[in-house]
Amino acid sequence: MINETALIESRAFRDSMLERTDTLDKVKALSLLPDGMHVTTAMIAAYFGVTTDVIRQLKRRHHQELTINGMVTLQGSDLEQFKRDTLSRYPTSYPQPRSSLTLYSRRAVLNVAMLLRDSDVARQVRAYLLDMEYLARTQPVSAPDAAGIDTLDARIDQRIADTLGKTVVPMFNALIETSGEHRRELIDLRAGIQHVEHRMRRHQARLQRLEASPWPAAPTPSPWRPWTR
Repeated sequence: MINETALIESRAFRDSMLERTDTLDKVKALSLLPDGMHVTTAMIAAYFGVTTDVIRQLKRRHHQELTINGMVTLQGSDLEQFKRDTLSRYPTSYPQPRSSLTLYSRRAVLNVAMLLRDSDVARQVRAYLLDMEYLARTQPVSAPDAAGIDTLDARIDQRIADTLGKTVVPMFNALIETSGEHRRELIDLRAGIQHVEHRMRRHQARLQRLEASPWPAAPTPSPWRPWTR
């Protein structure tokens, strides 16, 4: 089993994990800005249970890597446009920055999770990523059978689970952030969808284990002998 230190110390290993942004919501619901795509420094600090100073220090140390993965600092006209288009619609919920605003994409948040040492949430994200990597390395891959109904069903189940984790759950996160009286109902719906997704993935893992198990050998028939009296 790969140790989480490998993620913290190896940028190449981190880069190989950056597509798995759905892992964030599997560990803890990530609240997003009204644009449904970004979080602020304060929001990312709240998600990981650390101070904003910790996130700013991490930003200074890994500025280039985080920038490549979706971190951006808005200033001047870009900041004013973002305030008009996004933050101004929710003035009571989001403070209006005066000089600059750093935004993180979900990919950048996952990047932070793989770098942040002193956070229980970040450690849980890393553990989940490493579990998925371990399963991918150790589970045998069966020969493809494009015409097989079972294989087609498995691909459909995989596509549904991926859609729930990568599209539907983030959409509910955005709705929850902008909702008022229906917030509780949306949270319950999101929890139900995540439960369905997890059950589908567990079912798929069980099928893969069953397919990998060797079937018992058929008994060898006894040689034919002519009947004599």
